[in-house]
Amino acid sequence: MEAPTKMKEVLTGTTIIACTYDGGVILGADSRTSSGNYVANKVADKITKVCDKVYLCRSGSAAHTQAVAGYANLYLNQHAIELGDKGCSVKAAANIVKEIAYGNKAWMNAGMIIAGWDKKEKGKVFVVPLGGTLMDVPFAVGGSGSIYINAFVDRNWKPNMTKEECKSFVRKAVSLAISRDGSSGGVIRTVTVNEHEQVKEFVTGNEVPVYQDEIQSKGPPQVEFVSV
Repeated sequence: MEAPTKMKEVLTGTTIIACTYDGGVILGADSRTSSGNYVANKVADKITKVCDKVYLCRSGSAAHTQAVAGYANLYLNQHAIELGDKGCSVKAAANIVKEIAYGNKAWMNAGMIIAGWDKKEKGKVFVVPLGGTLMDVPFAVGGSGSIYINAFVDRNWKPNMTKEECKSFVRKAVSLAISRDGSSGGVIRTVTVNEHEQVKEFVTGNEVPVYQDEIQSKGPPQVEFVSV
């Protein structure tokens, strides 16, 4: 009897971003999940809620990052019960993600951004790259598409942006990455988090801006049926 074939892990060739604005944070991501040259999912949701007003942007192995998000959600819910408080701090969530990533760094393929709002620190962004380092930053980008937009975000991010300015910045960054990174694509998802709201939105694939030499999508091919 032949040994079962080992399944190849699915990697989320990805663009993820989060940044602070005057009053909260906005997270963004594309929606393409790829396995080698094969697009496994065109509309994956890579922004996962781990506790009230705290979200995790995932890049790397889909299985690894989903497991991290699941464990973080479990630990943070237990933590909230112990404290008798529904909410949790962004820093506490980031530290739990960091501990999981660092403790499993020998085999884990996961780069993550944790962002959200809490009463003490207001809008906060933390990044946990491969290896499990934890960094407190005003904005962060990650995934395969990030190498194409580092110069753009460094030049155009500014402190104390308005919510609309920040949302426009996030969407522009992800759309630029999609235009150059073959592993990023699909729709652009955003999550806006502040004291009063947690709003998920998306830009459909045919509304994502097209740049320079890109080919504008014309939608699915039209098939004409002929009677014989």
